[in-house]
Amino acid sequence: MHSDNFNKWAGAILSALLLLFALGVVIKETVPEGPPAKAGYEVAELKEAAGGVGETAAAAAVPEQPIAVAMKTADADTGAKLSKACQACHSFDKGGPAKVGPNLWGIVGRKVASMDGFGYSEAMKGKGGNWGYDELYKFLANPKGVVAGTKMGFAGYPKFDDRANVIAYLRTFADAPVALPAP
Repeated sequence: MHSDNFNKWAGAILSALLLLFALGVVIKETVPEGPPAKAGYEVAELKEAAGGVGETAAAAAVPEQPIAVAMKTADADTGAKLSKACQACHSFDKGGPAKVGPNLWGIVGRKVASMDGFGYSEAMKGKGGNWGYDELYKFLANPKGVVAGTKMGFAGYPKFDDRANVIAYLRTFADAPVALPAP
């Protein structure tokens, strides 16, 4: 073997070993030892939807209001702003097509899983009933908790006033809006 080739190979091997050693030192210095203080990984999207960790804990301390009480102060304009997340998957136009989720025109009072041509999950098909104010109020709080197995990926609105505002906005998408629940 020619000595120039030997020197090149030896240099390459030594350089690789030096790089691995340096990488090990850097990793050891930057990664804390022992198990993490909190297991798991916090998803930023869910944290934002909940309004932050501190607000979620504070909201949990406030007792849940009945839908009839929450709808008294509900604002459809605020609901329109909050429903921007809904518009990514749902259409609101009368007779409009389904997107990732079904069209929400006339959702208040409509039979559950009733849009023709939309592929509902078996869990949603099995729910039965109609989307009344109380049903929407509970579902929008925690969709997967209310209908385990739903395809809906949205985490929900933890604040009761946010849910009431969204429902007030959804109520506007009907030829004859369903009467508000009596307190």
